[in-house]
Amino acid sequence: MVNVALIGHGVVGSGVAEILINDNALVNEKIKDELYVKYILDLRDFPDLPYSDRFIKDFNRILEDDSVRVVAEMMGGLHPAYEFSKQCLLAGKSVVTSNKELVAAKGAELLEIAREKNVNYLFEASVGGGIPILRPMAQCLAANHIESITGILNGTTNFILNKMIVDNMSFENALKLAQDNGYAEKDPTADIEGHDACRKICILAALGFGKHVYPDQVSTEGISSITLGDVEYADRFNCVIKLIAQACREDDGHISATVRPTLVPREHILSGVHGVFNAIVVNGDKTGDLMFYGKGAGKMATASAVSADILDCAKHLTSRKYLSWTDGSDDYVITPDKACRLYVYAKAEDYDALCKSADSAFGNCTVIKNEYSKEIALITANEPESTLREKCAALCADTVKILHTLY
Repeated sequence: MVNVALIGHGVVGSGVAEILINDNALVNEKIKDELYVKYILDLRDFPDLPYSDRFIKDFNRILEDDSVRVVAEMMGGLHPAYEFSKQCLLAGKSVVTSNKELVAAKGAELLEIAREKNVNYLFEASVGGGIPILRPMAQCLAANHIESITGILNGTTNFILNKMIVDNMSFENALKLAQDNGYAEKDPTADIEGHDACRKICILAALGFGKHVYPDQVSTEGISSITLGDVEYADRFNCVIKLIAQACREDDGHISATVRPTLVPREHILSGVHGVFNAIVVNGDKTGDLMFYGKGAGKMATASAVSADILDCAKHLTSRKYLSWTDGSDDYVITPDKACRLYVYAKAEDYDALCKSADSAFGNCTVIKNEYSKEIALITANEPESTLREKCAALCADTVKILHTLY
């Protein structure tokens, strides 16, 4: 028998309990053994559940019970999730988590402890919900050098932007609809300001390139400044706006990593990712582009990924799986001055001066001019970003907005 403990009985934790307890026969068949959920740690009481007798409030009961071999942490946040996970690993228990904030901040340390104790630390559900992405990257693409990882990693922002694009809905109304439908939290900051996507690209970059990437090393911008005007101009350039997370291997061994609203050409595969769906394009030097697509969140989709990790640990109690990376460094993530094309929106009371300065700075690129509203929009030619930003700074404009493009 393999005894398991669950920490947290919220949305994901309750889904994991349902899978492991209600589908126990299927679970046992998969691992060729008997898996038993011995403890569920939660400060709340659930007296009406058929497994209510398994709830406890003291973490030490899990830690001190040598019969518990696998622990699933689904609390969220850094503390006390970090302390609980670390103590379990040090005690020789494998740990599974859906906690992207914890993995992004402490993944290298916890993986090293797991290595030293010959146990597993698995976190498939921390990126992409139920989308299998970490295992394929670590196992199926093991013969590749990963060159880049580009994706839509947050379903909430994708839903909001999709409503703005398809239904001409304002950002504020689209956000409220996302909250009403349960796609956005009451405090949506982590989603709309890009923090959630940042944590996920940190995990993907660490796995893909081999060194830990910390959230504060990733240049991160959210979608709260995107207007229906930007959406309309993007459409006239045959593009849509998506929140794109990207990490790239640079020629000198460093990497670059960003999260930012981006104009995506309609012929690009990511332009067709709608609603709450996620999509991740991984470029390997031998495979080229591979896309992983599906629902990036949701109770049972995420619980499915957590449960799969639990089963994996149960089948490999005396051996380690293949997820690992080393610690990073302060200078590992850089901001290279690459050639790129930028979307530029500018507005000025002196409309004639604005147009003349834009024509002078950007030459023959296509410019959309709106004399009535005294604004222009353009997509630049391909030049080093520093050069383009200098040209933007020289515009005779009262307001300038710059977005990247995925050309």
